[in-house]
Amino acid sequence: MQANLSTDEKIQKTLNGIVDFKPGGTKELEKLLKDAAKEGKQLRVKLGIDPTSTDLHLGHMVCMQKLKQFQELGHQAVLIIGGFTAQVGDPSGRNSARPPLTAEDVAKNAQTYLDQVSKVLDLNKVEIVNNTDWFNKFSLNDMLKLAGKVTINQMLAKEAFGKRLDEGNPLFAHEIFYPLLQGFDSVEVRADIELGGTDQTFNLMVGRDLQKAYDQPQQHILTMPLLIGLDGQKKMSKTSLNYIALNDSPEDMFGKTMSISDEMILDYYTLCVSASAELLKEVADKLSQREEFNPRDIKVELAMRIVETYYSKDEAARAKEHFENLFKKKLVPDDIPECNLFELKDYDLDTGIPLVDLMVLKELAETKGEAKRLIQGGGVKLNGEKISDVFLKLTLEYLKSISDSTENQDNTAAILQVGKKKFCKLVTHTTIKA
Repeated sequence: MQANLSTDEKIQKTLNGIVDFKPGGTKELEKLLKDAAKEGKQLRVKLGIDPTSTDLHLGHMVCMQKLKQFQELGHQAVLIIGGFTAQVGDPSGRNSARPPLTAEDVAKNAQTYLDQVSKVLDLNKVEIVNNTDWFNKFSLNDMLKLAGKVTINQMLAKEAFGKRLDEGNPLFAHEIFYPLLQGFDSVEVRADIELGGTDQTFNLMVGRDLQKAYDQPQQHILTMPLLIGLDGQKKMSKTSLNYIALNDSPEDMFGKTMSISDEMILDYYTLCVSASAELLKEVADKLSQREEFNPRDIKVELAMRIVETYYSKDEAARAKEHFENLFKKKLVPDDIPECNLFELKDYDLDTGIPLVDLMVLKELAETKGEAKRLIQGGGVKLNGEKISDVFLKLTLEYLKSISDSTENQDNTAAILQVGKKKFCKLVTHTTIKA
């Protein structure tokens, strides 16, 4: 499909979803890409990843998809494995220091990262380097010279640092070095552009400063949004249990995608499937015409595209069939008890009913603690899909997003399943339409 796109169309796709491009904004990026195409110039586009765990999720792939788009334009993708920086830990957005990792842990994680990244990038055409290659050779004198390129005032301007100091939380000396180390990576690979999430802006700018200090042309920085997770509130993360993992089965990946709210559909198209500008306009137009186009059908297409990205068309088709078997054919017992959520006292569907409360109320768990353990153990499902968020609240909007609008004549919002034999049909007093 991408081979059929012209260079101008590929450039327009590369501009999609960007929060900022410094200096000059997206107009400067468009000019940079067009000039490079005319001159046959290959830009060096850098993305660094710290292998701090074994699994990646769609949130990690936002910048990876953008790197792929540069690769499709013929530019050199430079992927830096932070074998050294992962042992320091990126303090961005954190109110406490990261636990240290051993070199052995990092090396093991790095291999799993590459295995998963290969589902998006053609690694044969990627320049892959590990920053241990240069930092392990650094002497104390080298590190002091690097530290002499910036001031403490500059480092404390980093929002995460200032916030921790204001709140009286400890800030360790080694954490101040992290932006320096990430910045020096740009010097080492002579990056023209560096990609990162909006929470990485400070670190990316340090890279520009260091390149200037080392008499190199300064890189541009491109920032992407942080992908909101399945809860519709927090950024996708394993900590918040609101993520779609790259190693999820096709069925789980499809089902989790179907659980996002209608308001998130366009963002997921933009950030998760490397969509063309034409496709994004088509999706936006359909979402604005809800009388004619059902958002749920648009979401099905999104789920198929996401599964296809990380598996195949055949797996996407099978995942769709599995989903339809579960929800359209209602493969659950016929004689299960009902619960009209509007009739529950002390709860409001606008603010949300805590799932753990509902489980105790309907005798699907004896205590809230047991309910949380069942959720964490993968024993709780809504419409056949595992729930991982112990803090999930059932709002009317959330229930609309997972309901079957075409066959929901009995007002069923969702089938709640706990274990293999406990079911509860959640209904409302009016038919839910997605």
